[in-house]
Amino acid sequence: MAIKKLRPITPGQRHRLAPDFSDITKDTPEKSLTVNISKTGGRNHIGHRTMRYIGGGHKRKYRLIDFKRYKFDVPATVKSIEYDPNRSARIALIFYVDGSKSYILAPAGLQVGQTIVAGKEVAPEVGNALPLSSIPLGTIIHNIELTPGKGGQMARSAGSYAQLLAREGKYTTLKMPSGEMRMVLSACMATVGSVSNVDHMNVTKGKAGRNRWLGRRPRTRGVAMNPVDHPMGGGEGKASGGHPRSRNGVKAKGYKTRRPKKYSNRLIVSRKNKK
Repeated sequence: MAIKKLRPITPGQRHRLAPDFSDITKDTPEKSLTVNISKTGGRNHIGHRTMRYIGGGHKRKYRLIDFKRYKFDVPATVKSIEYDPNRSARIALIFYVDGSKSYILAPAGLQVGQTIVAGKEVAPEVGNALPLSSIPLGTIIHNIELTPGKGGQMARSAGSYAQLLAREGKYTTLKMPSGEMRMVLSACMATVGSVSNVDHMNVTKGKAGRNRWLGRRPRTRGVAMNPVDHPMGGGEGKASGGHPRSRNGVKAKGYKTRRPKKYSNRLIVSRKNKK
């Protein structure tokens, strides 16, 4: 995918950097692999608003993505690369030789007509899914499981990937997209390659209405509120503020929110890179 700069014939197009969708090969989703999504507007089952700044947006259907890839040793052919409104990455529609269909996260470089397969002894090629114990060191991977059989949870957004660094005992050491190095059980599955749509980070929306189409309402600054509404509200003129924090009083700007006794601390070799 590439980014296109539009002619500034309207104010909304003056600074817009738009995706060209040249990698999309099909406009409509596979009906058998979609389910309806009902919007909440940020309300819970009682009707009380529990999340602010949610509402409106275009109607969507959810595409059922196969994050597990546990259909071992059954080849599948890539039929199309499609847009998914629920995620930043592209998705690929694959047809297995046994007649079943599924959606997977499309890796960068995956082509229509290509054959992919998942299994313990398959070749570590782009789009193939293998256990970490079968992937060569140094390989770029994505859609990585944290628990065997649970499905991929890490490195799933557009352009992201992890690198397999070392293997010792029953654990494999990965370098995560954040720069953190952590150990994952070697029995966990991962897909070879990086996630598609790498230029997603360069998109500029250009106008506020485009956020409304995504279901995102305007966000009010805490210092513009009253003391009853936010810890940073109130004050005379612009003399409000204090220590930056959330509506619930959780500090921002460097305050550590990770639990000090979290179970996965022992699996983290080194924390993420600091700016």
